[in-house]
Amino acid sequence: MVISIILLIVGFVLMVRGADVFVDGAVSVAKRFHIPTLIIGTTLVAIGTSAPEAAISIAAAIKGTAGVSIGNVIGSNITNVFLILGLTAIIGAIPITKNTKKYELPFVGFITLLLCLVGLWFGVVSRPVAFGFLGLFVCFIGYTIFMARRSSEPDPEYQEFSIAYTTVMIIAGIIALVWGSNMTVDAATDIATRMGVSDRIIGLTIIAIGTSLPELVASITAAIRNEYDLAVGNIIGSNIFNILFVLGTAAAIHPIPFSPAFVTDGAVALLAIIMLMIFAAKDSRMGRIGGIIFLVSYIIYTVRLIM
Repeated sequence: MVISIILLIVGFVLMVRGADVFVDGAVSVAKRFHIPTLIIGTTLVAIGTSAPEAAISIAAAIKGTAGVSIGNVIGSNITNVFLILGLTAIIGAIPITKNTKKYELPFVGFITLLLCLVGLWFGVVSRPVAFGFLGLFVCFIGYTIFMARRSSEPDPEYQEFSIAYTTVMIIAGIIALVWGSNMTVDAATDIATRMGVSDRIIGLTIIAIGTSLPELVASITAAIRNEYDLAVGNIIGSNIFNILFVLGTAAAIHPIPFSPAFVTDGAVALLAIIMLMIFAAKDSRMGRIGGIIFLVSYIIYTVRLIM
């Protein structure tokens, strides 16, 4: 049990660091081929932040542990909204931009509902459904590029490395992602077996929190620095990526069974988005009271799940 916990932690570290190294290498390649900074920021970097979730879900789908694969996606989305936004809002009020309120929140609500309906009607995320998700993902990327072009924010600077170093970074990043994801899935499955719980619960809790740690640290750090502007947009963008890119990619490689229990979890993820939309409609911000409500909601959901 102790060894499995250690391997789980090591797996998380490998995935997070592997994703960072892979993204840096991929960005360097993009810069070398003179791809616009705008495209790099809205595609490569954004996809890279979802790389740990993608690696876990793909590895779990191939190994036949659908509970980890889908639980990771739905659990991460619940964690992102209830836990991460809740903690961030307790530190300080979070503004919700007009575009997030008008377009992104309804869209993530729509695809979350769509995922629940797919699970309810078909009981599996099949390849046709996966390709449909990936098609919507391409549309979302187009939307983010369009919105970025209209933004007055200065373009971030990305570093360019030598060809040899870039090659090493990309290979090392992929190896760390694959190795870390396999290690994490195996360790999580072993822990679930020893504790007598399903891989669904492990995916919705330990795996979901582990793969959401980068977003958690980034959001808390931004809140401490009073940099709240992108908090909600980044979290909602992550939720969209998780369903369309992560689950779409995983199911395209290997269809994933969707147990009826996940419909309830998906409904909780949808409820989290609806609650956020209510706060957004009220005064375009979420303050400490909202943060406390979200955090308590997460605790109640997690306790109910475990019990």
